[in-house]
Amino acid sequence: MKTQNTMDRRTLLRRLSGGFGSVALANILHAETEPGPHFPGKAKHVIFLFLNGGPSHVDTFDYKPVLQKYHGKPMPTENPKTERKTGNLLGSPFQFRKRGQSGLEISDLFSQLGEFADDMCVIRSMNTDRPFHDAGFFLMSTGHNLAGRPSMGSWITYGLGVENQNLPGYVVLCPGLPTVGPQLWGSSFLPAKFQGTHVINNEIDPEKLIPNLRNTELGVEAQRKQLDLLGKMNRAHSRGLANDPQLESAISTMETAYRMQTEAMDAFDIRKESDNTRERYGDSDFGRGCLLARRLVERGVRMVQIFFGPGQPWDNHDDIMDHKKLCADADPGIASLIRDLKTSGLLNETLVIVGGEFGRTPAAEVSGLVKVQNGRDHNSLGFSMALLGGGVKGGVAYGSTDDFGYRAVENPVHVHDLHATILNQLGFDHTRLTYRYGGRDFRLTDVAGNVVKPILT
Repeated sequence: MKTQNTMDRRTLLRRLSGGFGSVALANILHAETEPGPHFPGKAKHVIFLFLNGGPSHVDTFDYKPVLQKYHGKPMPTENPKTERKTGNLLGSPFQFRKRGQSGLEISDLFSQLGEFADDMCVIRSMNTDRPFHDAGFFLMSTGHNLAGRPSMGSWITYGLGVENQNLPGYVVLCPGLPTVGPQLWGSSFLPAKFQGTHVINNEIDPEKLIPNLRNTELGVEAQRKQLDLLGKMNRAHSRGLANDPQLESAISTMETAYRMQTEAMDAFDIRKESDNTRERYGDSDFGRGCLLARRLVERGVRMVQIFFGPGQPWDNHDDIMDHKKLCADADPGIASLIRDLKTSGLLNETLVIVGGEFGRTPAAEVSGLVKVQNGRDHNSLGFSMALLGGGVKGGVAYGSTDDFGYRAVENPVHVHDLHATILNQLGFDHTRLTYRYGGRDFRLTDVAGNVVKPILT
């Protein structure tokens, strides 16, 4: 009498040395491997200075003399269709000046950053899909209006890999949580090791800045033995799971955390900078974040994303004069970051991006929700982003909005186009940096996007 041997599916797949079993394993291993650049890139790092809430382009980077002329009057061309009720046109209360040899016009709100006008490209024809914060945050951070897609930083670290094994490849700095929160820097269906590491940068002491990183009970050698034992157990467990990618990512994350105990304490300790340097950047969360970004990029971190603050601080519906205080915190930090990167030569290989999720209307908001009625509503149809370094032309204004700054009319640049351009500077064809999930090849730019070649060197 013959005995029928039974074998469960997992064991069968594990024992297969060919056919579909090896194909499945190959796909898993491929998914854990960084694809690498498609061609030599001009940039190796990205610093995204996210002014969350929607800074006003017509008060910062997009001077509109016609808007000043029609201040207090109805918009003569069209009635702005905005989220809330708007009234007459509101000329900028801030002075614009021609900066540098290029004569790029920038307002006094960014007077220190204006010193680097000849290194700056201002895209004045940005546009996005929806005038809502959540959708704007998601699209700018993940390339999609809704939650559930990998962040731009995750795509970048997935493509380039990690340069410094002792630090995360993607670091997010924010003293709290911006609107939406961790989904803006999550890896979604990409392996978990590519998600952003959020640091609440409202402390100076790195022991408080990155709590619970050090083991207070075990020394480094004892921890190494503990991790080695845990690694053996995890690998044995993994063999029974057909090399589960999530488990592999968890192992990688624990190893990074172990190595961070030494280098992170140094990288995040801005007290090692001179008093003069810290004073230049400014004693604000954002200013210290800019200084940390410089220190992280110097140590090989691929992408640093700094959110200006919790929530959406640039959302000035009531009074645009609030921009004056916000810029007083932002301007010295950004300018000092550019100055230091330029001095060290790192600006050549670091793409710095300054902007928010959308812009603001040229007309004053007069809805019942505001008190002062000297502010501006959201504007997704036209706004500005500033780019410096990383192979981008300096002293350039690309595209334009109409005479009032309401709608992008010349060379419109969608967020997908911006993302395609960022990836291009890192050495990627955005249509080929893909990841197969659920039977479909996904990418940061979804099914759109064109590289903005005229702004590149």
